Amino acid sequence: MALFMESMDATVISTSLPAIATDIGTTSVALKLAFTAYYVAMAMFVPMSAWLADRYGCRNVLRFSIALFMLGSLGCAVSQSLAHFVCARFVEGAGAAFMAPVARLALFRITPAKDLVGATSWLTIPPTVAPMLGPPLGGFLTTFVAWQWIFLVNLPAALAGIVLMTRFMPDPVRLPTRRLDLIGLLLVAISLSGLVFGASLISMPVLPIWFGLACIALGVGAGAIYVLHARISPNAILDLTVFREHTFRATTIGTTLMLMGCAALPYLTALMLQLGFGMSAFQSGLLVFSGAIGALAAKFIVAPLFRRFGFRRAMIYSALLAGLGVAIKATLLPSTPALLIVALLFVNGLIRSIYFTGHAVLTVADTAPEQAGHATAIAAVSRPVASALSFAIAGGLLGILAPDGANTITDFHLAIGIGAILCGSAAIAFLASRAPSAAR
Repeated sequence: MALFMESMDATVISTSLPAIATDIGTTSVALKLAFTAYYVAMAMFVPMSAWLADRYGCRNVLRFSIALFMLGSLGCAVSQSLAHFVCARFVEGAGAAFMAPVARLALFRITPAKDLVGATSWLTIPPTVAPMLGPPLGGFLTTFVAWQWIFLVNLPAALAGIVLMTRFMPDPVRLPTRRLDLIGLLLVAISLSGLVFGASLISMPVLPIWFGLACIALGVGAGAIYVLHARISPNAILDLTVFREHTFRATTIGTTLMLMGCAALPYLTALMLQLGFGMSAFQSGLLVFSGAIGALAAKFIVAPLFRRFGFRRAMIYSALLAGLGVAIKATLLPSTPALLIVALLFVNGLIRSIYFTGHAVLTVADTAPEQAGHATAIAAVSRPVASALSFAIAGGLLGILAPDGANTITDFHLAIGIGAILCGSAAIAFLASRAPSAAR
């Protein structure tokens, strides 16, 4: 429940920006700051997740994060100004920051090793399906009900999540906590928020481009200082020594490349279908959602597939096939039959779901128990950064090709083609690594 809300809320407002902007007296371009606020909050607070989980317990932190997310959703629904809406989205992002890493940490600590792949395949469905469901659901609610319900539907879902978690979820064993690394936390927050904010400004230029580049430079600088700090601090908020483990290193690098290639694909595909193919927002949303059906179908084949081919080969094949599938998407034309588009998006969703299931398992497969929290936090941190870079690449390229916003089908094909290269390049990280020892 938590992961579904967190993943969907990042994209659900994309088709509703004009209606929200009209109601609160601003423009759609300015309102895109709400996207940035959500991702910046996630980047700032994710590094604390492992420390909080060990200090207060996974279950307590998850319940608190859902309650905070619910508060932010309510704030969005009652917003009357741009500042109010952006602040409410920031609160939502702060709640979302703890959901994914703490949920995965709890799963790792509770689930027996023999059941980890099956459990993880369920856990990867919400973040795979939700981004594809977000745009059509947002468009439906905005068109036929009211945009406020995009956020109000989170309230009963959040309450149900808290109740179910309290009733059925055991609290994993807590590990001893070290002193909170405030200096490291500040450096990581500056680094990640600078990278995410700067990349978002490049893809959605509501401020001058030079300001976005300056934010990226600040983020890179703060990150470099943190690397030096982590080497001498015994209580580093993110223990970078986890990168010495080859499985974690390959998985993190590969998944960052995969996200840079595919995070913006639902957005690019929907825009191409609307602006290039002449479809309505609702029609394009329904076609894009076929990828979510493919992600659900992957649940039934992922465990035997990993048993048959092993994790390393399965990750290599799925990355290469994901790149190939996206490359084929870059050849679609208005004359392409709708059923063929649906079939292609279905297969793409299935393949990416296989990859991300493997990613979730391998993140902690060979990691020492005391470093599992750091591993899940670092993996969660990379997601908003890679997603922001994906949108920066896609939005920046479309902006360069058509400064007036009148992009052609060829422009979308080029942007999607670059995404295909990035997705396929994720295989390189696994080609250069050994087979995981704990998840062969």
